[in-house]
Amino acid sequence: MSGNRKESRWRRLLRAYRCVDPQQARQQLCVWYERSLGQALLSTEREQLDEVLPNLFGYHLLQVGTPVREDLVSESRVSHCMVLEDLPAAVPASGRHCLYGEAAALPFASDSLDVLLLPHTLEFEANPHQVLREADRTLVPEGHVVILCFNPWSLWGLWRLLTGWRDHAPWCGRFYTPSRIKDWLALLGFDTILVRGYFFRPPIEHPGIMQRLHLLERAGQRWWSFFGGGFMLVARKRVTTLTPIRPRWRSERTRLLPGRISQAGLRRHKT
Repeated sequence: MSGNRKESRWRRLLRAYRCVDPQQARQQLCVWYERSLGQALLSTEREQLDEVLPNLFGYHLLQVGTPVREDLVSESRVSHCMVLEDLPAAVPASGRHCLYGEAAALPFASDSLDVLLLPHTLEFEANPHQVLREADRTLVPEGHVVILCFNPWSLWGLWRLLTGWRDHAPWCGRFYTPSRIKDWLALLGFDTILVRGYFFRPPIEHPGIMQRLHLLERAGQRWWSFFGGGFMLVARKRVTTLTPIRPRWRSERTRLLPGRISQAGLRRHKT
């Protein structure tokens, strides 16, 4: 009985650190990005995306969710870029084609997308596994998924432990480690080609202090990249190759007569 009570308390504690309403949390995340700390994080994330997206090619790119109103894929060379959002009031300022739908049920045919961008999508979804399964379904072979996530093994993760119970984004989101997301993607047949940590400053709202701590960015990228407040993961959908199975032919070939009767069959009927 005591063990069950401890387990139930632990479960209640874990539920207290999750957003009660994921859609409301995504709305709060949009508001949070307008603040000084969110703007500082956004500047770093744009730099990370601007380095990666120009190297990903294709015909169709989909961004799932709009945590910010700015264009995150402006440096992409993909000609057709779209945004999917489940918030009717969220319209990207970039003028991209905006579609309304759910990340766990993408309104696209299988093998139809070349690049999929998930900017802090997994942390505020009730079923992140289904979101990744939809990524596997809709991406073409050799297509890429780009994921931005908050890192639990950082000062940001520590701050989440202190304030996550307040049910305010981004701190009420479920922070996943890079290794965990890599394992999920590997089960779906993805090869992770890049994992990079970013934003090594603590989550402080004061702009002056953040400016003084900017030196931590270079030091963090060089010495403790794993402990960045956020990380970017790029994975490629593996091409499944079929191994042809050769038929097992008989060692002795039978020659057919003009009447479609084999010589072996003819010999058996002779008396």
